[in-house]
Amino acid sequence: MNATIRQLLDTADLLIEDSGGAATTGPVTGGPATATSRYRGAAFALRAALESAVAARLTAYGAPRTIREGSMRAALLWLRGCAEAGTARRAKAAWSQLCLGCHYHQYETGPTEDQVRAWRTEVAAVIALLVH
Repeated sequence: MNATIRQLLDTADLLIEDSGGAATTGPVTGGPATATSRYRGAAFALRAALESAVAARLTAYGAPRTIREGSMRAALLWLRGCAEAGTARRAKAAWSQLCLGCHYHQYETGPTEDQVRAWRTEVAAVIALLVH
């Protein structure tokens, strides 16, 4: 696992665990970030970590640059040829769930702590499978 992926996972952990301390003070309001915004931020960090691990795996297997730097959907399709089928499916499923958790919708409350913790566990497991 490279340093960037490790830092992104650590950032997600900090956002999940933070109870509104100085690390989440916003520059505009100066007040603590809400739990929902921290969980959404953790989802962003987890998605970026997963995307970095997929890109590293594709690079190791010599995937074309247009695939590695193109859309994540294309990268996940190529991943099926560079990793076990189950690992590729898990990566796609985790990425899809994280995308839902990252997007803001006025009619939804955002990801919960339990969801983000489950995503954190799954992303760490998929990354471990990808880096071997």
